[in-house]
Amino acid sequence: MTSLAELRVLEGPNLYFPRAAIKLTLDVSTITEADEERVLRFARRIGLRTTRPGTPGSGFRQRFALRAVERLVRAVAAEAGTRRLAVRVRPTSDPDVVVVAYPWRNRGRARALGEAVARAIDALPTPDVEAALGAAAAEVAAAPVGDTPTTITPTIPVVAVTGTNGKTTTSRMIAHVARTSGLVAGWSNTDGIYRDGVLVEAGDYSGPSGAARALGLDGVQLAVTETARGGILLKGIGITRNDVSVVTNVTADHLGLQGIDTVDQLAEVKSVVPRITRKGGWAVLNGDDPRVLAMRGVISARPWIFSRDPDSPAVRDVLTGGGRATTVIDGWITVLAPGADPDPLVELVDVPMTLAGLSRFNIENALAAASASLAVGIAREHVVAGLTSFLPDAEHNPGRMNFFSLPGDVSVVMDLAHNEAGLEALLEIMGGVRRPGARLLLGLGAVGDRTDELIDALGEIGAKGSDVVAIGHKEWYLRGRTMDEIDVLLRAGAARVGVTEIETHTTEVACLASLVGQAAPGDVVGLMCHAERQEAYDWIAAHGGTPDSPEVLSAKVRAAGGGAQPALAAVNGTSPVSHSGPLTR
Repeated sequence: MTSLAELRVLEGPNLYFPRAAIKLTLDVSTITEADEERVLRFARRIGLRTTRPGTPGSGFRQRFALRAVERLVRAVAAEAGTRRLAVRVRPTSDPDVVVVAYPWRNRGRARALGEAVARAIDALPTPDVEAALGAAAAEVAAAPVGDTPTTITPTIPVVAVTGTNGKTTTSRMIAHVARTSGLVAGWSNTDGIYRDGVLVEAGDYSGPSGAARALGLDGVQLAVTETARGGILLKGIGITRNDVSVVTNVTADHLGLQGIDTVDQLAEVKSVVPRITRKGGWAVLNGDDPRVLAMRGVISARPWIFSRDPDSPAVRDVLTGGGRATTVIDGWITVLAPGADPDPLVELVDVPMTLAGLSRFNIENALAAASASLAVGIAREHVVAGLTSFLPDAEHNPGRMNFFSLPGDVSVVMDLAHNEAGLEALLEIMGGVRRPGARLLLGLGAVGDRTDELIDALGEIGAKGSDVVAIGHKEWYLRGRTMDEIDVLLRAGAARVGVTEIETHTTEVACLASLVGQAAPGDVVGLMCHAERQEAYDWIAAHGGTPDSPEVLSAKVRAAGGGAQPALAAVNGTSPVSHSGPLTR
């Protein structure tokens, strides 16, 4: 048995350090279960002269293990010739497993240190535990030095976007605004690498390789990078800093993976992005999300928050401190700065992505995109032009709140909706275009790398919020599960709210076809689409469907008796004032 469960090389800023680091996942049961005499010998050898390790298996022994592992890494490194090594040690949900991280400059030596530390822990039950540490240090000293980190220091402005929901839409909007201003924009997201609006390479590039590729594209003047949780945890961020960061929100998603079990821990991961925003730059934070707003405590950059409520304490506090805020006043996206009149940029009804003011999430995305675009130095008039020309369609924002009309007066809405908040947003939008007496028909699905609880919750939310629900599986995103497993969990959630009559389809397109076949005039069909986006587009087109223009969508909202009010009901403001000039930055 070896104590080394995983050794991961993080190439750039990460959860533990603002630079490249080694992350070790260690099984320390040899420490937590060893008898006291052997543990004390081990403690003396690594320099812990006075310690009380507690009884085997106790909480005190677990705390001792954290301290001992930190001291062990430092001791091995020091005996191998590396002084003053920074070390971070964290517990996990398993009391016998810890995570250790330390920065590195030379890959070979850094990897050797991690492997040697594990061998020293493995030697604890043996009589020669003291000698094992000296042998470990000798191994490190003899190891090849190896390569240096590949982290890139940007030479052009970078806007980095992270969050649970909305990061893809927000990053696309910022890149579109940049292109509208005449800049050549390179951006990376979950769909691929783009240069000036043209897809260069398809794939999920929300990790460090995406940032490097976007920065390296020929002639790029501004880079927009989408930064996902997985990239931060598994590889680190591929660049040393950014000029503007955006954090859209933090909600439950991907919990139970890579040692992240709570939303608070997830927020800490997301905070890495604004933590590396340069001191003279701007961190654009969601002022309506307490976890995101709390990131003000870890940033060096200036805070620029966005909030749907112009009178929120967060807005007042940030403005008092010299920051900026973007909010909604009388239906206008408005920028607030200390000691200046409000600057109304554009009415929400003129921003197509807000879906005639119906989508709360897309209002927030528009506020975030406007803030980041202004913060990176794009002129006010170009920001307005970009916001008003970015459409919720397959060309500008594929897979996110795409609306279609089909023959027979049936509406279809497609969205990723990959977690609870995303599904609630999809149902909110569907309800906003449903005429009185019409039904909501939902194509429900889940990817496999979610917890049982989250998949179950999707079933409950979907069944509660729709009149007809069917399951459309995602064959290429089962990620270790079977369709039957996911089916059981979704049905269990639906059954809690009394819904048991549910069709199951092996593909998203088959689910869409079935629901459209059941739809009556005025009904709205929603599809949680992840795996078969293009196939769903093709099916809709083949059956006479057409994308909804902003005018058509506005007409649907009016016919449903809605407008901007559902998403803005909580917003109170004053009448807009005349436009002022561009902000001084």
